[in-house]
Formats: sequence, structure tokens, C-alpha cells
Amino acid sequence: MSKSREDLIKAFLISANNLCRELLLKELLHLKIAGYSYTSNEAVEELGLDNDLIHHLVEDYVAQVMKSVYTFADYLLELKIAQKANQTLDYVPLRELAHKNLGVARNLRIKDGEKLLYELMTKDDLDYLEVCIQALQACAIKLKPVCAYNTVTMIKIKKTL
Repeated sequence: MSKSREDLIKAFLISANNLCRELLLKELLHLKIAGYSYTSNEAVEELGLDNDLIHHLVEDYVAQVMKSVYTFADYLLELKIAQKANQTLDYVPLRELAHKNLGVARNLRIKDGEKLLYELMTKDDLDYLEVCIQALQACAIKLKPVCAYNTVTMIKIKKTL
């Protein structure tokens, strides 16, 4: 018997919560974002926007991050291939994408996203960057699970076309 969409989203969220807990309490403990939970209050107050608009902007951020995760993975693979070939590593594309996403996270006051994207912009350890990408994806899923699920589903559909 196939699972319902709601069951799939729930499983998606549980997996993200588990991954966040694992990564944020171990490899990324120094970032001090374990247990962080986003609220729109700060963004509403500081930006002077209503809660509905912030909600839509956060959904756009989650969709953007979910799409970016695939591109980050491609960039990381290219870096790992270059590293194995003893070539100069070009972090520019990865850092530019991180910078683009960081601006949105900062504007919306999404603290865990800010810290993870800053790490992607400034660190050189490829294994560490991979952990940051995984954590970024999991944090985005936790933020808006339905939006994240829908985005991943659309990406998968587009890849099969």
C-alpha cells in the first residue's frame, strides 16, 4: 500500500529533524544552532512587513535553498574531482551561490541558515562543506516541510522529463 502525501511529508520532516539533531550536536556544535527554531517576529518587527508576506518570503527561501542544495552538491563534486587531480580548487561558484542565499537568510532573520551559509562562503574543507550543505537542507525542510517536499518533488519530476 502506498503512503499518502501527508505521510511522505511527515517522514521527510522526521528525517530532517534526525539529521539536524545529529549534525548540529556533533560536527556543527560550534555553530550553536542546535535547538534553534525560527519565528517571524523579528523579521516582521524589523522589516515592518506583515506576517503573511514574511510567510511567503520564507517559503521562497526554502524553495531556493532546496534547489541550491543540488547545485551545491554539483560544485562540491567538481571540487573533490579537482582535489584528487591535484588541481587548483575554485570555490567561487559555490561561494557566490552561498552569498546569494545568505542575503535572503539575513533579511528574513533565519539564524541557522545564516550561520551555515556563512560557513559555505568561508571554509575550504570539502568534507566540512558537505556536512554544512546537509544541515542547510535539513534546516530548510524543518522550516517549511510542505514547501520543501513540493520543491524536491518538482525537481525530481523535471529531472525525469
